Amino acid sequence: MKALLPLLIATTLAGCATAATRANPQDAFFEALAARCGKAYVGKLASDQDADTDMRGKAMVMHIRHCTPDRIEIPFHIDGLGPDGGWDRSRTWIISRTASGLRLKHDHRHADGKPDTVTLYGGDTADGGTATRQTFPVDAESIAMFTATGRSVSNTNIWSVETTAAGFTYGLNREGRHFRVAFDYASPVAPPPAPWGW
Repeated sequence: MKALLPLLIATTLAGCATAATRANPQDAFFEALAARCGKAYVGKLASDQDADTDMRGKAMVMHIRHCTPDRIEIPFHIDGLGPDGGWDRSRTWIISRTASGLRLKHDHRHADGKPDTVTLYGGDTADGGTATRQTFPVDAESIAMFTATGRSVSNTNIWSVETTAAGFTYGLNREGRHFRVAFDYASPVAPPPAPWGW
């Protein structure tokens, strides 16, 4: 029995270490995205509302362009919506670590690189989420920006980001508004040019 005791203790400690590793789904989520850093994938509109008519049928690419231990930048490119009818490269999703979870911000730029009037809006996670899906309720700073720019309809936004073995999905939900774009990890493409202003 005495001979088995060290083995039992070691096995128990190893189990605790494994449990601790799996205990934070936000770390697993962040690391799963970071593991694909540098890669780009094709996607499509996955929702069906009148507000998204201009995006319907358009080619889309997301690019996990730049990653650090605390920040991932993901430009979202849409063909046919640019000022000359070409690619719109105005949007970059930024996911970063905070002291208490994760944060999603939206960097919006014009073709000349200047920031849009409404930019760097988003929110922080309110719970641990899962290793494959995180949600980001709108934060107070964004509510103030939306209100000041006449877009208070967005004051109840909840954004979501999913990354699974199959692909990446970005979503926006509020009463009466449900937007989703989905990207297929089985369909990698050459990385696109940098987003506007980067």
